[in-house]
Amino acid sequence: MKSKATLKQIAKELGVSVSTVSKALNDSPEISDPTKIRVKEYAKLKKYKPNSIGLNLKNRSTKTIGVIIPNILNSFFAKVFKGIEKVADEKGYKVITCISNESLEKEIGVMEMLSNGTIDGFILSISQEAQKLLQFDHFKSIISEGTPIVIFDRITDEVNCDKVVVDDIDSAINATQHLVKTGCKKIALFSAINNLSVGKLRVEGYKKALEGAGIKLDEKIIILSETEEDFDLKTNDFLDKNKVDAIFAVDEHASVMAMKMAVKKGLKIPEEISIIGFADGVWSRRMTPSLSTVSQHGPEIGAEATKLLIERLENKEENYGYKTSVIKTELRQRDSTKKL
Repeated sequence: MKSKATLKQIAKELGVSVSTVSKALNDSPEISDPTKIRVKEYAKLKKYKPNSIGLNLKNRSTKTIGVIIPNILNSFFAKVFKGIEKVADEKGYKVITCISNESLEKEIGVMEMLSNGTIDGFILSISQEAQKLLQFDHFKSIISEGTPIVIFDRITDEVNCDKVVVDDIDSAINATQHLVKTGCKKIALFSAINNLSVGKLRVEGYKKALEGAGIKLDEKIIILSETEEDFDLKTNDFLDKNKVDAIFAVDEHASVMAMKMAVKKGLKIPEEISIIGFADGVWSRRMTPSLSTVSQHGPEIGAEATKLLIERLENKEENYGYKTSVIKTELRQRDSTKKL
């Protein structure tokens, strides 16, 4: 079955923007007559049938928000979604949720599918693959077509839009300083997300904290990986080869593995080794011993992202500036660290 021609395909073939094609088909006075004729003739040749939803997108409100989450198994994203849904419901908006599964192709496909008039705007966290390949053109394209985006947690400076973040550098500094203040001097760093912006920022914070405390950086006890599989291989015999008195883990997987490794090695926690994880799922409280964590306040992030998007959707100003909201984290002390 032959696929139908779309505004995007016509725009690509003619070397113009989607907006130009849409305006030409609607006889907008902003478009010159030669361009209108060229677009209409090509659309007729391709048997293009107007999508009334797409053509009237700017004048139509669906009261629906598209949410794209990279990983449904990550408790952080589940908490963010809880905050999104709560505020959306209060403001009278519906939510359509999709999972990118960390895939750039799926992320692009979902955005193209929903941006035809199904939703008014997006709230999303960038997929691992998009960040690794530095591919952000699909976000810029969607925004240029009039669909606003709010990006949370994993962000990029290359995309001009509203953003919600936690202060990853300060959070890592505070966590590392806590370990130093409780007497730890040989603090390892574990990361299974070194391909993500948040992972790199947390490593930066760890290094700054050590420098501030006058502790020499030891590259041998810094484990940086881009996948969980690679991380597991690199840390398999870490505690057999390295004597450390603390581990700061910057993601959920690394946090769990650090606890497992210490328990398996028979180390007393926190007397012989202290552990702080950048995660705050229910499991962190139920582990034995319970894990001290940096809490990112997921529901607050989701709530703030939704407020920013709805403010933009309902604001009539033409030059409404972009905002970046910073949500403060909290170090939750449990049994895996010594008390101050």
